[in-house]
Amino acid sequence: MGGFGGLVGLVVVGLWLLFNVFRIVTQYERLVVFRLGKLVSRKGGHGPGLVIVLPIIDSVKKISVRTVALDVPPQDIITKDNVSMNVNAVVYYRVTDPELAIVEVEDYFYAISQLAQTTLRSVCGQSDLDSLLADREEINDKLQSMLDEQTEAWGIKVVNVELKNVDLPKEMQRAMSRQAEAERERRAKVIAAEGELQASEKLAQAAGKLASQPNTMQLRYLQTIAEISNENTKTIVFPLPVEGLNKLLG
Repeated sequence: MGGFGGLVGLVVVGLWLLFNVFRIVTQYERLVVFRLGKLVSRKGGHGPGLVIVLPIIDSVKKISVRTVALDVPPQDIITKDNVSMNVNAVVYYRVTDPELAIVEVEDYFYAISQLAQTTLRSVCGQSDLDSLLADREEINDKLQSMLDEQTEAWGIKVVNVELKNVDLPKEMQRAMSRQAEAERERRAKVIAAEGELQASEKLAQAAGKLASQPNTMQLRYLQTIAEISNENTKTIVFPLPVEGLNKLLG
C-alpha cells in the first residue's frame, strides 16, 4: 500500500513539473522570464512555441504583441480661440519589446491611457476651432508623433491616433449654423448678380448689333408678330417702333 501511495505521489509531482516546466506560447504572445528576480534577457521575449522554465526559481509574465485599440475618454478642452468643447480619440499601439514593457513601466496599459489623455488636451488646446474641424489629419499626426516619442522607452510603438468626436456647445452649433446659412445666401446673391451682369452684357451686344443693322430690327419685329399669332389669344398687340409712334403723336 505504501508503494502505491509513493507511485501516486511521483505521478502528481511529475504532472506538476510538466505543467510548470513546459509553457506553450502562441504566435501573438511572448514570455518575459525572471530567474531569482533577475531578467533572463532575450530580445523580443521568449516564444512563440515551447518554452522551458525552471519551477520555483523562475517567474514569467505573458505579453500580447498584437495591435491594441485604446479608447481615450472624452476630454474637456478650451481651444486657442477660447472655445470650450469635448473631444475624444482612439489610439492604436502594440508592444515591440516585451521586456521593456514589463521592466520600465508598472502598468503600460494604464500609463498609455493617462499619457494619451494629457497629450490630447495639450495638442487640442494649442489649436483653434477651425484647425480641429478642418485639419484633423495634421492633428492626428501630431498626436501620434508625440505619443510614440514618449512610449518608445517603454518598448511600445504607437501606430496611429484618430480623433473620433468633436462635440461643440449648443450655442456654438447654432452660431455656426447661422454663419453657414449666411454664407450660402451670400453665394446665391453673388451668383445671381453675376448672371444679371452677363445678361446685361449680352443684351447690350444685341442692341448694338440691331442698331447697326436696321434690317435686322425689322426682321426681329416680324418674327415677334409671327410668334404672337401662334398663341391662342383674341387680342394681339402690335408693337410699333418708337420712331413711328413719335411721328403719329407729332
